[in-house]
Amino acid sequence: MNAITVTSSIKAPINKVWDCWTKEEHIKQWNFVSPEWHCPDAKNNLVKGGEFHYTMAAKDNSMSFDFWGTYQEVIFEKHIAVVLGDGRKVSVSFEEIGDIVLVTEVFEPEKVNPIELQQTGWQLILDNFKKHTESQL
Repeated sequence: MNAITVTSSIKAPINKVWDCWTKEEHIKQWNFVSPEWHCPDAKNNLVKGGEFHYTMAAKDNSMSFDFWGTYQEVIFEKHIAVVLGDGRKVSVSFEEIGDIVLVTEVFEPEKVNPIELQQTGWQLILDNFKKHTESQL
């Protein structure tokens, strides 16, 4: 199955982009697909072999799930590689280009939902990340 890629150009310094991506207090502010959802809890042990656990929940309490993974590689302000709880691999790169940081996520799709739906969902979350990060300046 082909990998899915989503990207965003963030107008912020790399240290701010990295902090917003990795610090729990920031993750809870952007890690959801739509305004009806939120991320009420985030735990992040950002070291090789460490895990992250993000609670993804509908604001009306109708549904929630634990989105988690184990870090395979962490290169400060450059790259993160993860194996998700369901075994899929995700790679995130952070590339400084002038006064922007290009964030690129490449992930293996799951087999339940259509590829287009998965790509849209991950892109919407990345768009939330961009809005949150740029609002922190």
